[in-house]
Amino acid sequence: MTAYIRARHIGLDLPLYTQEQGGVRATAGLFLRAAFQPPRRILRTTLDDISFDIEEGDRVALIGRNGAGKSTLLKILVGAYPPTRGVLEVGGSRQALLNLSLGFNSEATLVENIILRGIAMGLKPAQAASIAGGVLEFAELEEKAGHRLRTLSSGQRIRLGFALATAMQNEILIMDEWLGAGDASFIKKAKERIRARVDNAKIIVLASHNASLLRNVCNRAMLLEGGRLVALGGVEEILATYQKSLRDGFAKPAA
Repeated sequence: MTAYIRARHIGLDLPLYTQEQGGVRATAGLFLRAAFQPPRRILRTTLDDISFDIEEGDRVALIGRNGAGKSTLLKILVGAYPPTRGVLEVGGSRQALLNLSLGFNSEATLVENIILRGIAMGLKPAQAASIAGGVLEFAELEEKAGHRLRTLSSGQRIRLGFALATAMQNEILIMDEWLGAGDASFIKKAKERIRARVDNAKIIVLASHNASLLRNVCNRAMLLEGGRLVALGGVEEILATYQKSLRDGFAKPAA
C-alpha cells in the first residue's frame, strides 16, 4: 500500500475556559466568583486553513516557534484530534512518538498497560498480548511484568513507553523532537531502534528546533506560525525563511 498524508483546509478549534478576574487585591471577591460564577467556555482556533500533500519517501520537518501549532498538528496527523474543519486523508499505518506516558493506567499492571495501549494503537488483543514479552525485555522490566505501573520510577515509565511505542515498524512515523529514553545505559539501544524505525518508515514528520537534525533527516519542511502554514519547501529554504522571520517578524501567510 502506498503511504500518503493529504490535508485540505484543516482547522482545529479547542475549548478554553475563562473567568473574569478583578484586581489582585480583591481576594475575597475572587474566591466568591470562583465558588458561584461558573467559568465561561469559548472556542480558540489553534490551527486554521492548513493544506499540504506528503508522499511516500518524504521526510518532512515541522518548523516554528513555541506555540506555533507544531505539536497540535502532529496530534491531528496521528488521529488524537479530529479536525474541526477540512479533510485529512492518511494512507498507511501510523506510529506516534509524542508523549510516551500518554494513556497509561497507574493502577493496571505493566502487561495490562501494554495490552490496553496496544489495542489503542490499532492492534488486535491477541497481537497486543503477543508483543508484551518483547516490550518488557527491551524496557528491561521483565521482572516487573505483574507490578502496577504506579510502582515504577519515572525513568522506568519512559523506558516502557518507548519500548511499546517502537515495538512495531509502521509506514508513517510522527515524532515530536528527538527522543531521549530514560537513563544513560538505555539511550544507546533506544537510538539504534529509532534509527532503524526512521530508515524503514515510508514517511516521517518531525517537529524539532534542532536545525542540524532536520538537515540530516528531512528533505522537505513546513513553517508554522500562529496556527497557519506560512511556507512549504526545501529544508534549507524554510530554515532560512524561519531565521529571517525571527529577525524581521513573521509575515501573514500567503493566500
